[in-house]
Amino acid sequence: MKKDLVAIAVVVFILVILLSGTKIQSVDDYYLTHIDEITDDSETIYISIDCKTVLDNWDKLDESLQNEKFIPAEGIVLEKSQYVLRPDDNAFDVLDRAIRHNEIQMEAVYSKGFGSNYVKGINHLYEFSCGELSGWMYKVNGEFPSYGASKYELQDGDYVEWVYSCDLGRDVGSEWGAQTA
Repeated sequence: MKKDLVAIAVVVFILVILLSGTKIQSVDDYYLTHIDEITDDSETIYISIDCKTVLDNWDKLDESLQNEKFIPAEGIVLEKSQYVLRPDDNAFDVLDRAIRHNEIQMEAVYSKGFGSNYVKGINHLYEFSCGELSGWMYKVNGEFPSYGASKYELQDGDYVEWVYSCDLGRDVGSEWGAQTA
C-alpha cells in the first residue's frame, strides 16, 4: 500500500513539474509563434506564391473557385517574404513553414516515384483546377529545377517562387513545358 502511494505521489509530482513549465500549444499555434527572428548573422531565403496565370484563364477555372477568397485580385497568394534559412532546408520545407505561418491552405503528398513531396494544392487551387495542364510549379532564382522541391537544398539568398501554371509551365516560362509540347 505504501509503495502504491509513493508511486502515485512521484507520478503526480513529475506531472506537476512538467505541466507547470511546459506551454502546451497546437501545431498551428507553434508555427505561428516559432518563426525564426532574422538577425544580422542569419542566412535567409525569400519565397512567394502566385497564381496570376489563372486571371488570364478564368474561363477554364472551376466555377467553385471563381472567388477572391481562392484567387486574389492580383493573383498573389503570398507576397515575396523573407525567412531564416535553417540547416538542411529545402524548397518544400520553406513552403511548408511559410504557408503555416501565413495560415494558407496546402495539400501535398510524398511521391516515392520522385522521392520528393508533390504539392497538389495551395489556397484551395489544385492541379487540374484550371484545365487539364494546370498545377503548381516552383522555381529557384528564376530557374525551374527538374526535380522535386524536397530535393532542392537551398542556399543563403535563394528566392523560391511557387507559381501556378495553366499550360504545363509554358505560361510561366518553364522550358520543360515547352519541350514536352
